[in-house]
Amino acid sequence: MSTQLDQVFAALADPTRRAILAMLLEDDMAVTDVADPFEMSLAAISKHLGVLTAAGLISQEKRGRVKWCKLEPDALRGASIWMQGFGQFEPVNLDAFERFLAVELPETDEADDPSGPSA
Repeated sequence: MSTQLDQVFAALADPTRRAILAMLLEDDMAVTDVADPFEMSLAAISKHLGVLTAAGLISQEKRGRVKWCKLEPDALRGASIWMQGFGQFEPVNLDAFERFLAVELPETDEADDPSGPSA
């Protein structure tokens, strides 16, 4: 499990690979279509696709003479479960924090007024 999780996070660490995953959210794509928006060689895109495939995030299938890429959303399940373990901390309630600060750090007009206390 740990090796698979390491591969997923390593694959997600690269912005090009994250962009590819976002593109594949829409639909399956041919490798050449995946490569189109990027200013890099087809060989470089193929290396990125290899990393994503090794991590299980995508699958590649040859249809005729064209290689297609498909997102494998279940591959993120392990990473998601691992990250949810950090969700035990409650989000900060900003309204409650503001009330706390108002009590602990009361604003005084005297501190803001350089002429001293008003009569």
